[in-house]
Amino acid sequence: MSDGIRKMFTPSSLLVPLVSILLGLLVGAIAMLAGGYNPIVAYLSLFDRIFGSPYHMGEAIRAITPLLFTGIAVAFAFRTGLFNIGVEGQFIMGMTGATIIGVTLKLPWYVHGPLAVVVGALLGGLWAGLVGYLKARRGVNEVISSIMLNWIALYLANYIVSRYLMEPGQQKSKPIHESALMSIDWLVELMDRARMHWGTVVGLICIAIFYVLLWRTKQGYELRAVGLNPDAALYAGMNVNRTILKSMFYSGVFAGLGGVFEVLGVFGNQTIMASYWGYGFDGIAVALLGGNSPIGVLLAAMLFGGLTYGSAGMSFGAGVPSEIVRIVIGSVIFFVAAHGIVLLLVKPLMSGRARADKRRGGNAA
Repeated sequence: MSDGIRKMFTPSSLLVPLVSILLGLLVGAIAMLAGGYNPIVAYLSLFDRIFGSPYHMGEAIRAITPLLFTGIAVAFAFRTGLFNIGVEGQFIMGMTGATIIGVTLKLPWYVHGPLAVVVGALLGGLWAGLVGYLKARRGVNEVISSIMLNWIALYLANYIVSRYLMEPGQQKSKPIHESALMSIDWLVELMDRARMHWGTVVGLICIAIFYVLLWRTKQGYELRAVGLNPDAALYAGMNVNRTILKSMFYSGVFAGLGGVFEVLGVFGNQTIMASYWGYGFDGIAVALLGGNSPIGVLLAAMLFGGLTYGSAGMSFGAGVPSEIVRIVIGSVIFFVAAHGIVLLLVKPLMSGRARADKRRGGNAA
């Protein structure tokens, strides 16, 4: 295991997110008490919603899956020194690319599904690559350009669906042909008709790709080096502009895959969207909580997806509004972002552990 990966799993790096989660749950409990709700019943209802039946477990996994992709997309860009705030737009373009292939073509299943996945992923990558090009060639700040491209993606996707793919009399596209759908039929039956699909498997593979690409390849070293210090990387002979473009493209591919599997694995069509899905922006929180590390993103996606899906259980089981869950998530993000506050709580624990280790070492000697 490399030194960079070891640093991700030091006790301090693990304690800060853990304490942030606990503080977020505590703030949520205080908000519930202020509203006259029982936080114990609410949290028990949340867990029952997630783990109470095979169907709910499957649907919770389904809710976690898109956050895996958007979390990886944001974390990958962060690791290479870029702020990809346009993951939402890249997610939408991935959906649109997959829908175009899924609706307009009729092909054998072993060609149709993979083709839709590849086209959607490439479209998401190219959409992010445009941000990288503007950054590398024109010096345009990627935060501004990616935010603007979010809106362009939203309205462009709506135009494509309404103009070329619309189901007559509906506010959605025609159904995607079954040969392009990505559901796992035997797992759907096993999980009591929960919407299980290949996106979950691909998401876990992407977690591994994220690690291998950045920490086990020469290309990954260059990506991280440019992110840490572009001037030093340029002096060392690296092509900084090409690396920026490459980084944004890879990030967009991850985001586009998230959109691909939402339409191919969950809905089977694309609707006319009045607003963003929100997965891209939640991906920023997932990457932040996960410390931009592969395993961290996986765990953070499980937390955020579980809280989001379980919020309905809090509503039905304890009468708590679903907005309370957003308070919990917002509080977790706040404490992770304001890690100085958390470190004030964590530091005494770390100091006590260091002293105990030192005493054990002295006794052993």
